[in-house]
Amino acid sequence: MKYRSQREKPKAVEVWTSKIHRNGLFACQAFKPKDIVIEYIGEKIRNSLADKREKYYDLLGIGDCYLFRIDAEHIIDATFYGNKARYLNHSCDANCYADVVKINGEPHIILMASRHIQKDEELTYNYKFAKEPDKLPCFCGAKNCAHRLN
Repeated sequence: MKYRSQREKPKAVEVWTSKIHRNGLFACQAFKPKDIVIEYIGEKIRNSLADKREKYYDLLGIGDCYLFRIDAEHIIDATFYGNKARYLNHSCDANCYADVVKINGEPHIILMASRHIQKDEELTYNYKFAKEPDKLPCFCGAKNCAHRLN
C-alpha cells in the first residue's frame, strides 16, 4: 500500500550541488523514519553484463557508477535509464537505507528514511561496498567516517 501511494504521489526530492560529491539528492520536504523516500529505478541486468558495462563506462570516461545490487544475480543499472535516486551519495552515517520488496513478483529497491530528515538535508545511503585492496576514499564528513568506501 505504501509503495502504491508513493508511486501515485512521490515525495519531493531534488538534485543539487553536494558537499560530499559533485551532485546529491536533497529532501524538499521533511521525512519521518520508515517513510519511503524514492525507488531506485533503472535497467535490471545480470552480474556478468554489469561487469562488462562497468569497464565500458570507464572507457567512455563516465566517472560515476550507478549500479545497485538488487540480489545475488541481478543489478539495477541507472546510468542511462535511471531516476533521481542515482544521485544518493554515500555516507558512513546515512539517513536512508535500502529495502528490496517484491511487487507483483518483481523485486524493487526502495530507499527509506532511517531517521527524521529535515527539508533541504542531503539524502544519503551507506553503499556497503565489499572490502578491496584498492581503497576508494570517502568524503562524507560524518563523525564516524571510515575514510574509505570499501
